[in-house]
Amino acid sequence: MNFKRLLLVLSLGGLLIGSAMAQNPNTSGAGPGKYDPAHPRVNQVNRREQNQQNRIANGVKSGQLTPRETGRLESRENRLVQNQKRDMANDNGHLTRANQAQLNREANRVSNGIHRDKHNSAVR
Repeated sequence: MNFKRLLLVLSLGGLLIGSAMAQNPNTSGAGPGKYDPAHPRVNQVNRREQNQQNRIANGVKSGQLTPRETGRLESRENRLVQNQKRDMANDNGHLTRANQAQLNREANRVSNGIHRDKHNSAVR
């Protein structure tokens, strides 16, 4: 299995795990250690993360992203997810407006990186 194919498989695996987490009915209701998947701020952030994962996967599939670029973008995306989990754990399963704004700023930086890496003229 070549490296690009491996990265594509890992990217798609991350998408499936993220989708399963977002649809898990056992996590509904806010409280310590739980999150409220129906909360609008959580949904907005999760939709952005899903969209960016799709953009990364499409870039790998089309050959626009090198393995190195993909790894760096996946790392940044993973850090964003970890920050969201930490913020939600600190606020009884919810995202505050300040948390959402910070996560959106981080997502904007990742999004700009995806665009830059997919459209650079690096030799592949």
